[in-house]
Amino acid sequence: MKKSMKFAAIAAAVSVLAGSMTGCGGASDTISVITREDGSGTRGAFTEICGIAEDDTDNTVSSAETTNSTAVMLTTVAGNTAAIGYVSMGSLDDSVKALKIEGVEATTENVENGSYPISRPFNLIVKDGEALSDAAQDFYNYILSTDAANVITQEGYIAVGTGTYESNGASGSVVVAGSSSVTPVMTKLKEAYEQINANVTVDIQQNDSTTGITSTQDGVCDIGMASRELKESETGVVSEVLAMDGIAVIVNKENTIDGLTTEQVKQIYVGEITDWSSLTSE
Repeated sequence: MKKSMKFAAIAAAVSVLAGSMTGCGGASDTISVITREDGSGTRGAFTEICGIAEDDTDNTVSSAETTNSTAVMLTTVAGNTAAIGYVSMGSLDDSVKALKIEGVEATTENVENGSYPISRPFNLIVKDGEALSDAAQDFYNYILSTDAANVITQEGYIAVGTGTYESNGASGSVVVAGSSSVTPVMTKLKEAYEQINANVTVDIQQNDSTTGITSTQDGVCDIGMASRELKESETGVVSEVLAMDGIAVIVNKENTIDGLTTEQVKQIYVGEITDWSSLTSE
């Protein structure tokens, strides 16, 4: 009898502990904030649009875990039931759940019609006033053409190119560097382009938007990739929009929250909301 009572007490204690660790966000009630590294264009756009950054100061809570790429962000959120993060909409996969923002689903259609509130451009960066090499110019013309639009659309982004592509017959190599968010679609564009012009080799170097911009300024690459707008201080280069993309706010698939407001996203990222239990599904 005493043994039964002992087991019952242990079971009760385990039950209480489990209950204390379970909230509307998943296994842990305390929100695990996941962000991108400094220099990430996705971080820059996300914090600006959501009001997390003000007066050029990023107010992301200091306890946030930092990831250095889109792939690592997805893996981190997928492996943490209490996590919240953000990724390029075109990089979404079924390992995580995208939240509705202001009641609007994170879809390319809603970015295009303007109803989804967190969106930004994918920009190409080149030196201001300096001609590209023939090979770089030919690739540049292709990725901004209607020929490339199908590739961009198939990857889940909104194409903006309107020009007709006509090869200049170039040969040689092109170096493209920058944003890890832009890299997946740029890789697809490279593959499609090299089938059209096998005499040009495109080398894509993934890092972040800021590195893509500085690499273009320094002549390290021909074309930079940035998933944010240029800052006033980033001189000597100009940008051209390659495509429009939404930023999806993501949580673990076990999370029962379906949506948040932009204000709630801000409050989570600046540390004003710290527990999933204080949130209700929008």
